[in-house]
Amino acid sequence: MTDDLFASIDALLARPRPVDDLPTPAERERLRKAGDYTQEELAAALKTRRETIVRWEAGTTEPRPPKREVYIRFLATLALQLGTVEPTEWLRRAQAAGLVRTDAAPAPVPAEATSPAVPEPAAAPGAPATVPEAFATAAAASEQPAPAAQPVMLDQNPDGSLLMAQPAPCLQCGQPSVYRAQGQPMHLGGFCRPGTVPAAAQPAPAVVAPEPADSVAPVAEPRQTAPAAGPVAAPRRVATSSRPAASSRSRKALAKKPAAAEGSADWEQAAAARFPAGPLAVLDVAPSGKALVAYLADGTQAPTAPTGRTLADIVEWALETKLGSPRLHRHGKDGDALVVLTDAALAELGLPPMGRDEKKDFVQRLGQLPKTHKAVKQVEKAGWLLTQRGLGPWARIYRTPGGGKRQCVQLCIPAWGALASGGWTIPDSLTAPGLARLLGTYATRVLTPRGSTAVSGIELVTALRPPTKAVRTEAGWTSGPVEGSRPKEAFDPAPPEVLEMHPLAQDRGPGQELVTEAWDWFRELTDDEKRTALYAVGLDVNMAFLAAAGRLTLPLGPPVHELNPAFDKRIPGSWLADLSHVETDPLLPSPFTADGSRPTGPAWYSTVKLAYAIELGATVRPTEGWLRHEHGPYLDPWHKHLRAAYLDTMAALGVPSDLADTDPAAFLAAMADLKTTGDPAELAVLHAIKQTAKGTIGKMRERPRGHGYKPGERWAALERPTWDPLMRALVIDTATVNLHRKLRKMAADTGLRAIAVLSDCAVFAAPGPGALDILTLPDGTLTTALCLGVSPGMVKFEGSRPLAEVLELIADGANPARHIKTGGVVSADE
Repeated sequence: MTDDLFASIDALLARPRPVDDLPTPAERERLRKAGDYTQEELAAALKTRRETIVRWEAGTTEPRPPKREVYIRFLATLALQLGTVEPTEWLRRAQAAGLVRTDAAPAPVPAEATSPAVPEPAAAPGAPATVPEAFATAAAASEQPAPAAQPVMLDQNPDGSLLMAQPAPCLQCGQPSVYRAQGQPMHLGGFCRPGTVPAAAQPAPAVVAPEPADSVAPVAEPRQTAPAAGPVAAPRRVATSSRPAASSRSRKALAKKPAAAEGSADWEQAAAARFPAGPLAVLDVAPSGKALVAYLADGTQAPTAPTGRTLADIVEWALETKLGSPRLHRHGKDGDALVVLTDAALAELGLPPMGRDEKKDFVQRLGQLPKTHKAVKQVEKAGWLLTQRGLGPWARIYRTPGGGKRQCVQLCIPAWGALASGGWTIPDSLTAPGLARLLGTYATRVLTPRGSTAVSGIELVTALRPPTKAVRTEAGWTSGPVEGSRPKEAFDPAPPEVLEMHPLAQDRGPGQELVTEAWDWFRELTDDEKRTALYAVGLDVNMAFLAAAGRLTLPLGPPVHELNPAFDKRIPGSWLADLSHVETDPLLPSPFTADGSRPTGPAWYSTVKLAYAIELGATVRPTEGWLRHEHGPYLDPWHKHLRAAYLDTMAALGVPSDLADTDPAAFLAAMADLKTTGDPAELAVLHAIKQTAKGTIGKMRERPRGHGYKPGERWAALERPTWDPLMRALVIDTATVNLHRKLRKMAADTGLRAIAVLSDCAVFAAPGPGALDILTLPDGTLTTALCLGVSPGMVKFEGSRPLAEVLELIADGANPARHIKTGGVVSADE
């Protein structure tokens, strides 16, 4: 118990805290203007864009290392030059961290005491400090190895200000310094330049206690008063120096952290240390039938189990055991503990099964136990609360104790249908330890389940892109935006983008809707295809929507309406344009409509489709647009996270990512045997990951639920910041355009053209029944148009049918791609 308490305190102390190391946004702008520097000059020096400087000075975003330290150096030096009389906390921190150049123009010193390799600009004795040198190259230099100098505690005056004297050679580097340590010349915070002074000549400085590696900001030394600046002349520009300007943060990290630990973050380690028991537990009844037993995420039995027999006891046990999952973003929130109740545990706790009696049973139609049920009353009596969803298949029990930190535990009740649908496919014969391993694997690779896979997917987006962070200002702590995230408050999309029942669509005329759906297209076969082909072969694109989301520019702010806008492929939005003149291959589906037919007149299109029309050689002149000037790769972290989860699961099933490159036949054989030889639990995880990717995109245009809804009313999903039909449209359109490019290249490489497409499955007329029959080139190599492989965006064999059957399907008006699998079922990916 004592060891656990010490570990908890150590984790608490290791947690990084925001540090007020920057002035207010208004002060940043004032200092730059007072120094006679433009935003363009500063942006060029920091190797960034002017818009970034604008956001820094507006306070909408904050600089990040390594540019943060360099920007602080720039502002702090200007503050001292301009005669700041009473330095604020940020300036004291900059001085304590060694980020201020107050010795840039010292009095002349003996030549033998100065390093000849680093010449100093000429200056008269007592000249004021100059504009910070080397901030033009310091962003790159801050990542270079730092000089071998030790941080020291500088001498102070009785009032706490730093003692200053005439510039003299620093005992560590030989360069001039106005500061003293134990009476000897020394640089502030150990911020030394390369020198030639031998180590034997250095005094034994008082070393400052080291700070944790990779901390958010340098740990402040005791509060100090800035040294008197004296008369200050107008700022003047100086030539940049070539010496490295490594930040104190990077120097300390390099000096104190083992090489193997570099790149890890304290906040990640501290978050993981808070939950030693893992993300979840499955509660079952022990074989003796006299006690409960808990199985953790790896399938092992927990050392303790709840001794009580109420839901309140379960919640208390979960919190005491330290179940939960660490946050995925430093400004995000830790995941709540998940407790899964088996059927036996449900009965042991006195909870009813699924039934029809609305007073005694759980009725699926209602979705929760009635609030008058004794189990609900027990929860409330113990001081816990339930969300508006009540006590249902995925229930949340919470309270806010003293200190304001919310405590919450989520319940998953399979007997009430929690895992019977919503993207979950749990094997029937799975034991309690096996269920714990299955859900624990998903929690480790993706996210602790929050409900359906779609709900978990949209929660994953927010976990990786939290909308707000804690920001410290002169007035105290406040909430600020996180760069690259959507705001916390939802905003409405444009009228063409919304569903027909949305309030903004009630006055919309016919043909004024942005129609974006995956392809559902097929065509008649040519005489040559009927004569030479014996089979129809289908190829399916792996995780097509997930692949499309990587680095895709998506809206981060509300739409702006513009007439006759100049098209810009960098701006996500909806555009009214006529693409009926765009010529495409008549034997391939048109990329501009969902049914693959050629457009007949003006219509609303997303940025992706207009950009592709230009790529095909068309001239585009939109007459109207709803544009998002705030944008960024919002789903890129989600894409990377789920992609890694998918590849890890495929590798666990015996299909590594490089198998198709080394042995295509072995890859096809492994995929064919996957469902018969693969671990059922891993297959269930694979299916859940696929449904998570698909469901996330669907949630961005979630429809109203319930029987009492009336068109024109708002529904609950509209208040979710991630509800945005344009994001869905951009992802689907990108997947469509990507596939169209591949089909064009396939036709150029092999002469084969798709005869049917359904979403991400394309069917070709082929001489044989296998994938290699259509992918193999005359020279025996494989085409790169559609690459076999397991990675998202690559293709796998979907199925084949005799051509005679396919011709019958087409004659009956059925899409062959929907029935290409043996048995005529639709792919689980569709």
